Amino acid sequence: MNESTLALILDDAARGRFPPTDGSVTVVPQPDEREAGVLALCAHAVVFSDEDPQWIRKTIAGASHDQLAAPLSPHFLVALAERTGRRIGNSDLLTVAQRLPGEPPLPLVEIEDREHPRVVRALRFRDGVRVWEAPGGGLLVLGRGVAGRWEAAIEVDPGAQGRGIGRALAVSARHLVPEGDVVWAQQAPGNAKSVRVFQAAGYQPVGAEVLLTAGGS
Repeated sequence: MNESTLALILDDAARGRFPPTDGSVTVVPQPDEREAGVLALCAHAVVFSDEDPQWIRKTIAGASHDQLAAPLSPHFLVALAERTGRRIGNSDLLTVAQRLPGEPPLPLVEIEDREHPRVVRALRFRDGVRVWEAPGGGLLVLGRGVAGRWEAAIEVDPGAQGRGIGRALAVSARHLVPEGDVVWAQQAPGNAKSVRVFQAAGYQPVGAEVLLTAGGS
């Protein structure tokens, strides 16, 4: 690939331009100190880490008989975490949606209190965080995450589930990102309800992602 940064790779993927499906591995620098990780696309992996690319490729080659699965294999992720002193995060489905014009479908109320527990938690992983409450029991979190991409996360109170609030929150995020941008969201593959909510809101699967965050034991 000619792209030299994770941001460019993500920008292409958001627009349906994917790297060659040849089983190869692209190694790019970390976008910042906060995150390293692995992005698995269709028959192509991207490792974003400041570690030696030769070590990365050699370790992946010895990680699994299935080279397409090797970059996200426990063998490689543990080796990378131990070498970098980082903590392995969840394996997530990475999805993306285009911006929508107009106002969100919900009358959202922004939480201005920066000490609010949900705001404090979001600031650990994102910059420029904004949080909104939805009537009926829901939260929308929007901020700049990996490589500066806009990332959305939603929460729906247990007693409010099944009313379409989650889908409306996910759609709302598409209205709130700046013009010309896209919005990303991660879901645990086993959380079928969350996966279905985001897909119903127009988010398309891009790949699988594991982040390695600073502060590993």
